[in-house]
Amino acid sequence: MIVSRRAGAAAAVALVAGAVFGPAAAGAAPGTASAHPHGHWRFDSSATTVTDVARVIGADKLWHAGSTGDGVGVALVDTGVVPVPGLRADHVVNGPDLSLDSVNGDARYLDTYGHGTHLAGIVDGIAPGAMLTSVKVGAADGAVDVSQVLAGLDWVVAHRNDDPRHPVRVVNLSFGTDGSQDYRIDPLTHAVENAWRAGIVVVVAAGNGGTAGALTDPAYDPYVLAVGAADTNGTVGSGDDVVADFSSRGSAARRPDLVAPGRSIVSLRDPGSFVDVANPTARVGDNLFKGSGTSQAAAVVSGAVALLLQARPELTPDQVKAALTRSAFRLPGGDGGQGAGELNLARAVVAPVAGAGQNWARSTGTGSIDAARGSAQLSVGGDVLTGENSLWGPFDAATWARASSAGTAWVGGRWMGHELAGADWHGTSWAGRTWSGLYWSGQTWSGLYWSGLYWSGLYWSGLYWSGGSWDGLYWSGLYWSGLYWSDQSWSG
Repeated sequence: MIVSRRAGAAAAVALVAGAVFGPAAAGAAPGTASAHPHGHWRFDSSATTVTDVARVIGADKLWHAGSTGDGVGVALVDTGVVPVPGLRADHVVNGPDLSLDSVNGDARYLDTYGHGTHLAGIVDGIAPGAMLTSVKVGAADGAVDVSQVLAGLDWVVAHRNDDPRHPVRVVNLSFGTDGSQDYRIDPLTHAVENAWRAGIVVVVAAGNGGTAGALTDPAYDPYVLAVGAADTNGTVGSGDDVVADFSSRGSAARRPDLVAPGRSIVSLRDPGSFVDVANPTARVGDNLFKGSGTSQAAAVVSGAVALLLQARPELTPDQVKAALTRSAFRLPGGDGGQGAGELNLARAVVAPVAGAGQNWARSTGTGSIDAARGSAQLSVGGDVLTGENSLWGPFDAATWARASSAGTAWVGGRWMGHELAGADWHGTSWAGRTWSGLYWSGQTWSGLYWSGLYWSGLYWSGLYWSGGSWDGLYWSGLYWSGLYWSDQSWSG
């Protein structure tokens, strides 16, 4: 996990549960520019391809049996996705851009940070037949507030069945904070539980705090599938695998549910993104990039769940969790951070799921959104987002919790009364809207500025899909019930 900061006209802070984001700069205060705003993108001299990961977890065996994830939608609530070689345009669609980048037409929907594209490549590599929906919440430096994640999760639940051929049945959330309030009242845990009860398997990165690390919020919620990272030691057999040194072990009260390969995973490079420019030695050839973290491990599991759900479409989220944990390979050494063990799809596809129902106390969501942030606070122009406020204004947890539970937090293009996305279909596209006001402190920001923010000049030229599948920096030809997401502008 990380505290990330943005320098320049718009300073921002966020905490994300991906080791690739690196540790926070010691002693840096929220909203203060840091010489190394992301610490480092974690990787080492080793390199594990997604093909090798598939062999480790048994995904290759499901491929041979005909499972590719076809018919399953996976929502990636992250930093967006860009068109790069190796990622099929007809297998990616855009949900709303809820990030601070959304006011900039050149960055809208696109992964200017590099994290989301890397994870998309892992999910697609494990489940090449799945449909990926990108819900962008993180900006060019990874900055994101909990309220943006809440809105993104609520949107996924509201739109999970828009495409009946690929209903969203999996959410990848490689995000977390160091908030520690009781999960039974926390807003972030309430949001993931609502998605879980709506039939969506929520895969959450456990965090990168190492042996002393508690699970992040919302990974500590007992309902979700909390994923730690395994180190394969460069082999495709599980006998020598161990829990990665950076992977959060949790505590006796809540451990990761299982682990999956997460050390120096080779996936897609996002040329010109922040992490690409900052870490040129992580590049593998021209098109690939390697990174380590529970973010990557979570993406592996999200792809694996898509394969499992194609093979066993009748499974509920509780049954998916039972199948994966009951079939996991127990790693030698007894490290409690492995949870049930390492993911083993070949066993999971035949694992029994009787008695799989979870009966934990449910989160009410009526706690403090500020407590859910922990130490991760967003700052724009030196003004820090704190207290019971969302990015767009005052936040009443009880009112939101009722709406989120009822599936009414989004009404058309409005989330909790704030117009943030298109309201309905118009011909062949989702109606475009721009949100441009940030109101938490009594002052309004009508725009965020890009000068000096790491990718001046916009490095996306040359990143167009050949054959016309990518047109004008928008996904097109991607059908949802005969309608498709294209030219999703937030102008005006």
